[in-house]
Amino acid sequence: MELWFSEFHTPDVKHSIRVNRHLYSHKSEYQQIDIYDTPEFGRVLALDGNVMLTERDEFIYDEMVTHVPMAVHPDIQDVLVIGAGDGGVVRELARYDTIRSIDLVEMDDQVVEACRLYLPENASRLDDERVHIYFDNALRFIRRRKAQYDLIIVDSTDPFGPSESYFTREFYGSCCNALREDGIMVNQQGSPFYRHDAEAMQRSHKRIVSTFPISRVYQAHIPTYAAGYWLFGFASKKYHPVDDLNAKRWRALHLDTQYYTTRLHEGAFCLPAFLEKLLLEVEEKS
Repeated sequence: MELWFSEFHTPDVKHSIRVNRHLYSHKSEYQQIDIYDTPEFGRVLALDGNVMLTERDEFIYDEMVTHVPMAVHPDIQDVLVIGAGDGGVVRELARYDTIRSIDLVEMDDQVVEACRLYLPENASRLDDERVHIYFDNALRFIRRRKAQYDLIIVDSTDPFGPSESYFTREFYGSCCNALREDGIMVNQQGSPFYRHDAEAMQRSHKRIVSTFPISRVYQAHIPTYAAGYWLFGFASKKYHPVDDLNAKRWRALHLDTQYYTTRLHEGAFCLPAFLEKLLLEVEEKS
């Protein structure tokens, strides 16, 4: 008998992955955590039935959410990562010797423990001496921080359920206050393809545009996410994500990447017409 994991992208669209073994299942205080071993995507982490990452394509998300701001800001030393309890974003950040400290705020300690056991490659840098892990509500945590970070990466789940507060105007305002005068915030913006997801993306973008002087959206192809098409938000007090890209400086670091390049960086901000229209709808009302 075959075992399949299925995730509903809409009530009428389902994405299924054949499973070799169900490695881990636990109902934490916040959510259902599952880890599957699959023949095509390796190990898969799902929260409340939604794919968070797979070993096969996690590098796309983690590289795009990390290296884009790192290639723009000339002197990132202190970083706050919200969510990302699997450790993949921290792993990418830890490759930069110039970073002084990485604060990781994860709501659910059980996610971190499960990933340490079953996704050790992702969690491989969580014990780096520069990394400080806080198990806390990110909104409560960030309210207490003022002008403390050069970069904030918001790697939350979708804007429903436990992570809903991470997509509010108050949250983005608190992020802005927690950044230094030239700070950058990067967040996941979901998929713009299905209507429900597109509307959530528009709400989030409208709130960010009203909070930061510079706000842009960029894209990546991630096979296991909704429609295989994912967006990120780049918000800054000073730096433009393309005009201030220092490609020569970043390439001089000689970081080996599987997806991100500085040429791709520029292209990721060139959006299709339907998405430009969706963004313009809310920008004009902000």
